[in-house]
Amino acid sequence: MEIEEIKKEYQQILKKLSDPGLISNLERLEELSKKKNQLEKIIEKERELKEIENKIEENQLIIAAKEDPELCALAEGEMEELYQRKKILEKEIAELLKEKKEEPSAIVVEIRAGAGGEEAALFVADLYRMYCKYATSQNWKLMVLDSHPTQLGGFKEIIFELKNGEVFEKMQFEGGVHRVQRIPLTEKAGRIHTSTATVAILPKPKISQIKIRPQDLKIEFYRASGPGGQYVNRRETAVRITHLPSGLTVSSQVARTQKENKEYALSILKARLLEKKRLKEEEKIKGKRRAQIGWAMRAEKIRTYNFPQNRLTDHRIKKSWHNLEEIMEGKLQSVIEVLVKSLK
Repeated sequence: MEIEEIKKEYQQILKKLSDPGLISNLERLEELSKKKNQLEKIIEKERELKEIENKIEENQLIIAAKEDPELCALAEGEMEELYQRKKILEKEIAELLKEKKEEPSAIVVEIRAGAGGEEAALFVADLYRMYCKYATSQNWKLMVLDSHPTQLGGFKEIIFELKNGEVFEKMQFEGGVHRVQRIPLTEKAGRIHTSTATVAILPKPKISQIKIRPQDLKIEFYRASGPGGQYVNRRETAVRITHLPSGLTVSSQVARTQKENKEYALSILKARLLEKKRLKEEEKIKGKRRAQIGWAMRAEKIRTYNFPQNRLTDHRIKKSWHNLEEIMEGKLQSVIEVLVKSLK
């Protein structure tokens, strides 16, 4: 029964909130407190609904018995009000459950090279390949919206869309700074280098969530640049869109036509506008801005990929896995499961 699952989840959150170490992670504390309050509303309304239903049943028995005319009249007088309240509660519970369940069916993933030059760009390509293979294992659809490749096969930036299944549920904790430690192919002295890449997970908004007026957009067309095959530099197919009210600028150059690139750029823009809206709402509640990817410096990391030791470490939950080679081949499920269980 759904309410029993909610009660179970509520007890798990209470257990997590009782952890004294949580006070050092205010963001996590706020997140769990918000979920606790949401579940409490559902549980409380479900309790009230049960009481109303019991009262209706009692009144029906009194009316059917016809033993006490005065009590029977009182019961009949209450019935309309009880049914009305029951209807309201059922609607409120349905809305709360919908709000709880409603997760994006598609996300926009942005991976950018941070500190480390060309090695950071190659690490972006490795992360992209890892997520591609994981997406395939989950039967998700992947579509590249924009990319800026380098001559050595890396990416300064790559933006893609993932959709189907539990895509947000499983990918939501991938956002942050990812650090890699390894010997680059270009390193002749055999020294281990440290580089970073940033990952942002942006829920793709539904049509009703973000509305953009055509007059608020400045659209420019230009020739695509960088490695890309026969279609690059031939015609002005690349698209750059500036959202004038917010100042946000996005682009796409991966498709063959202006129309496709425009659609891809608009998808990126809408996702960023939704994230901007979310952050603005958080500012009102928390009084300060929280961003996923920080300044991409080495110290601001959520995860380290240590190739010499074949080890992946997630610093948020202080856990390591010693099968990095397999993880880089898209076998992320064991990592994802632990993160969802620990951080949700």
